[in-house]
Amino acid sequence: MRARAPAGPCDRECKFLPLPPARIGLDGLFEGYASLFGIADLGKDIVERGAFRESLARRGPAGVKLLWQHDPAEPIGRWIALTEDSRGLFVRGQLSLAVARAREIHALMREGAVDGLSIGFRSERARTEPRSGLRRLERIDLWEISIVTFPMLPQARISAVKALRPAQRSSHAAFAHA
Repeated sequence: MRARAPAGPCDRECKFLPLPPARIGLDGLFEGYASLFGIADLGKDIVERGAFRESLARRGPAGVKLLWQHDPAEPIGRWIALTEDSRGLFVRGQLSLAVARAREIHALMREGAVDGLSIGFRSERARTEPRSGLRRLERIDLWEISIVTFPMLPQARISAVKALRPAQRSSHAAFAHA
């Protein structure tokens, strides 16, 4: 499902990706893929390898917001790491459990009731294949990644749910399985 983001400083598109029902760490940490390369989503978009490279170099994790349902009034945490690899856009995030909405989402994630990720972006370079109607996204300006109810790309899944050990809380350098 492609959706328009609420009115804001730019015109963006949103792509929805699922998180599987899984154990969620008590610290609110999670990781997985927010986008997979070379796979058509339900909106007939295909993200190409390297599409996020320039945006990630420009913004870094701190410049990409972690939102609830693409609502800019609902930040719920922060991205610790955003990395393109051979499979797609790998992400590590942490819900801010001091925020009431993040605690609610954390509970829903732990119960498997909320299981989607979605990217909010502006397409900077894309081409549409006339025969298939598929749009190949070659360069994306990534603004935000949201936890959502309904995802767009069923193949994208969280790879692991993590929790920080008490001694690691300040560094976020190493993760242990929850």
